[in-house]
Amino acid sequence: MHEKISIYGISYNNVTLDEAAALAEKMLEEESNHMAVTPNAEIAYMAAHDVELGRIINSADLVVADGIGVVYASRIYGTPVKQKVPGVELGERILSLAAEKGKMVFFLGAKPGVAELAASKISERYPGIVFAGIRDGYFKNDEDVIDEINKSGADILFVCLGAPKQELWMAKNRDKLNVRLMLGLGGSLDSYAGTVKRAPDIFIKLGLEWFYRLIKEPKRAGRMLALPKYMFAVIFDAMRKR
Repeated sequence: MHEKISIYGISYNNVTLDEAAALAEKMLEEESNHMAVTPNAEIAYMAAHDVELGRIINSADLVVADGIGVVYASRIYGTPVKQKVPGVELGERILSLAAEKGKMVFFLGAKPGVAELAASKISERYPGIVFAGIRDGYFKNDEDVIDEINKSGADILFVCLGAPKQELWMAKNRDKLNVRLMLGLGGSLDSYAGTVKRAPDIFIKLGLEWFYRLIKEPKRAGRMLALPKYMFAVIFDAMRKR
């Protein structure tokens, strides 16, 4: 079992992308229902001020460090994580695995039409993948959605409702769902569909993916303030603990 590292109140699995995918594969072979979350600095900062959200994240079976802010924070605490594990990349590994192992996938979330487009693009990339169902994020009745997912026979559920809505939704409905693995993956469907482009590799390598997104979407400026707030909070917390 991989060790867990506590970073500003959240216990992350200290894993590489390969190791996270291997853990997900193992979960798919087990009978029980598993939950994976991918908190970045913004979500971690939310969780620090929302006890219930923090509890939900820490109760997940797989918690990966999505975002350079969490990586820097782990170094400040003196317990560095092995690697940043972007949710969008972990999701793609799991989709590849689903195609290889014959596991059925259900996409839940995004604007109308986006999940369908994402499924179409993924099907081109991974021939043989089977989508059990697709549903956009604009639904009112949880029970109808849960019934649809369970009747579909899906093994894997991508919940892309944005944080913290997706984490709260998964925790609330976990016991009602028959899937083997559910993942909270934010805007991943937009990325798979191509409606939102990921940053060029150079930005990702330099840890500036957040900056690229800010340039492309200036309206995110308010949300981006969570990153410096998180880093200052981490620095003060680490100093206090020394």
